[in-house]
Amino acid sequence: MTEENFIPEPYKNTLESGSCTYASPSNIALIKYWGKKENQIPENPSISFTLNNCKTITKLSFSKKQDTTHFSFDVFLANEKKNDFKPKIETFFKRILVYLPFLKDYHFNIETSNTFPHSSGIASSASGMSALALCLMHIEKALSGSMSESEFIQKASFLARLGSGSAARSIEGDLVVWGKHDAIKGSSNLYGVKYPNAIHANFKNYQDTILLVDKGEKQVSSTVGHNLMHGHPFAPERFKQATENLSQMMAILKSGDLDKFIALVESEALTLHAMMMTSMPYFILMKPNTLQIINKIWSYRKLSGSKICFTLDAGANVHVLYPENEANKVLKFIKNELAKYCQNENYICDTIGMGAKMV
Repeated sequence: MTEENFIPEPYKNTLESGSCTYASPSNIALIKYWGKKENQIPENPSISFTLNNCKTITKLSFSKKQDTTHFSFDVFLANEKKNDFKPKIETFFKRILVYLPFLKDYHFNIETSNTFPHSSGIASSASGMSALALCLMHIEKALSGSMSESEFIQKASFLARLGSGSAARSIEGDLVVWGKHDAIKGSSNLYGVKYPNAIHANFKNYQDTILLVDKGEKQVSSTVGHNLMHGHPFAPERFKQATENLSQMMAILKSGDLDKFIALVESEALTLHAMMMTSMPYFILMKPNTLQIINKIWSYRKLSGSKICFTLDAGANVHVLYPENEANKVLKFIKNELAKYCQNENYICDTIGMGAKMV
């Protein structure tokens, strides 16, 4: 499969106007990707839990226009016009125009809202770009006249990747792999795939409570952070390590070994931030309260025997992961011991979900 496979045949149908709405979730990587080549190609494969409650809901309205020389669209976040979002979306449209040649034929109204704080270390670009990609694919499906569900999902992930790399992992499935791995059938650098191998019952309905340590804008964007991996002295070994860690994760997912899961997931989280701290220029996205929470989790796990663990995205917030059978005890611990380290004591309880859907 190459990029050329996603260039469509001439459309059979015409559309004057219409609208559609999709809800797409965020995701949290267990094995991280940090660093990419041209055209949003990852330097290493990754695997993520798809979240259920942290999602972006996007309504796309479109109407045919006379002038087809340029893109035409308006963007609204929570009913407020957001012109500062337009450059990123125009860049996205430029990247995908060859794959969706109708983009200059319509004026689009993009109305979007999040169920979580924007730009706070929860992957809003992943959910946002995947939701937009699904809406655009809805139009192409109508124009093309025929398209299988698998073709729809695959191309939506392919397009979403060109807006935000991790968005490729938000389309389908509870566990999603993005990036070529020789031991994972169907895996690709071009799109995410639902993890096809055995998953132990221990990981069904896994819980993720997101502790909102800092709901403000990140001081360094993920795009800038990824670019700092070019020439990073530790980057080649990190890419190799991530691939090997994904192989280890496959064995863990099959066996259900929660102790090995904890060790690998936490190591991956800290390695991600270590790469940030050793880039040039270097930066730290963790906050003092991030470290307070991590140490509290370690103490609680040692004293209680709990299978609680943490992971981090490219931000200060902490994702607390734990099996479903520990939900009551862990939520009590979070409320009593960890909430005080969150901004306004805010945290979001989530579970592993099954991906995006039309609404």
